[in-house]
Amino acid sequence: MKQRNLVAISAGLSQPSSTRLLADRLAAATHRAAEQHDTRLDVAVIELRDHAHDLMNHLLTGFPSAGLRQTLDRVAAADALIAVTPIFNASYSGLFKSFFDVLDDTALTDKPVLVGATGGTARHSLALEHALRPMFVYLHAVVVPTSVFAASEDWGTDSVQGGLANRINRAGAELARQLDLREPATVTDPYDSPTPFERLLAGD
Repeated sequence: MKQRNLVAISAGLSQPSSTRLLADRLAAATHRAAEQHDTRLDVAVIELRDHAHDLMNHLLTGFPSAGLRQTLDRVAAADALIAVTPIFNASYSGLFKSFFDVLDDTALTDKPVLVGATGGTARHSLALEHALRPMFVYLHAVVVPTSVFAASEDWGTDSVQGGLANRINRAGAELARQLDLREPATVTDPYDSPTPFERLLAGD
């Protein structure tokens, strides 16, 4: 059985959070689907609210705290990513965008990503396609075809077991399929091949 790492990021601000709930359900669906590909997933869920102050400090100083550095490295080393944000004013939240603003430019290159969002009404669902998907395409990630939006009315109604559940399962299956097509993620250590001192002195 293959072993892969999945990181789910939730940018929910409240506790409990419907954004975190959606991230958990997407991770569970991906885990179930991966088992059908003979793949065992180690799943880690990251709540960005825990790093809110560190993210702002990083934006201001250019240096991450030890905890934030560990989280950024974890995302870079993941085999696949689930990213879920609440929708504010027709786009992703500032907390969500700040995290990906400080992530290394190449951290998501060719990495499968499933995007999800939550909002008050279904009117906000298009933010997935006009805001989230373009951002991850810009970062050279491979965004699975199905994105998942959950409005407030989707929770606590039959639709959780209907349309929303079907969409979650389909998106999870697509992400698991992308995982099955790829070799484990590797992270290049910049100190493995440092620039020779002579070249630095020569100004190369």
